[in-house]
Amino acid sequence: MIEKAISIDRMENLINVFGSFDENLRIIENDLSVRIIDRESEVRIAGDGEKVMLAEKAIEALMGLAARGESITPQNVRYILKLVSEGRGEKISEMANDVVCITAKGKPIKAKTLGQKHYLDAIKKNTVTIGVGPAGTGKTYLAVACAVTAFRAKQVNRIILTRPAVEAGEKLGFLPGDLQNKVDPYLRPLYDALFDMLGPETYAKYLEKGNIEVAPLAYMRGRTLDDSFIILDEAQNTSREQMKMFLTRIGFGSKVVITGDVTQIDLPADKVSGLREVLNILKDIEDIEICRLTGEDIVRHALVQRIVEAYDRYEKARRPEAGEKQAKGLVRRPRRV
Repeated sequence: MIEKAISIDRMENLINVFGSFDENLRIIENDLSVRIIDRESEVRIAGDGEKVMLAEKAIEALMGLAARGESITPQNVRYILKLVSEGRGEKISEMANDVVCITAKGKPIKAKTLGQKHYLDAIKKNTVTIGVGPAGTGKTYLAVACAVTAFRAKQVNRIILTRPAVEAGEKLGFLPGDLQNKVDPYLRPLYDALFDMLGPETYAKYLEKGNIEVAPLAYMRGRTLDDSFIILDEAQNTSREQMKMFLTRIGFGSKVVITGDVTQIDLPADKVSGLREVLNILKDIEDIEICRLTGEDIVRHALVQRIVEAYDRYEKARRPEAGEKQAKGLVRRPRRV
């Protein structure tokens, strides 16, 4: 057993790192089987040699994030511990460096994981970026933040947000109103992100002027979109024809972000997902980058990450069983017309 001491310059940063009632501290102690004691201007770590070194690296990395104004959550702590345990501790300094956008309430939007950092870098560098990953990885929110930043910097004249109007197991045709009223529920996540970035009044002003457009994917047919930042959300629910139609709308001076989760396809069984197909078709095309976010990049409640992981295990367990049934002729294939 060894003991290591870390000098602390600013106690407020240490309080942020340790968390409410030392909840973050307990996570480090339990995960690494070490004992951490706060003594005046230093933190002492006692335990197995290798584990103490990992704890030291994790605390120093968390102190660095706290010094940059980041609020340290149990999720941050678990992610940092994972990076340090995998020998990727030097990458932590890349996180939370650049502010992508400032929300209407003054909150800075930054990458919270290395996957998100790569995603944001890809959006800046490429004309077309395809972000694929599970719920909660910030695919849509970060894309909207990039769109608002580009619009404020006058790099584009319009922000266009679109998604296919595919029902997720529920029929919404009974809803009152015209077509726009009926498709609004599908577009609500996009509205919410824009409200957060711009505030309701500014959003309404730009919407009235035509600088912001939120519309179902069907409205994109026949248009050429120049000098625009275009986001296609929930792209896993596009058909192959819709995806091709959308990609051929790109005009001069435009930037496109396509987001989706191939594990949440709501199309009929006999329909091919345009997103799933395009991942293979465009994988080697210049100025197009595919970013694959994972469960590590989930920034919602920690329980969301565990739910996604549980579903992944379940799907992997089912695949051999489905393959076996198909081999025996027990799985019916859709008829070709």
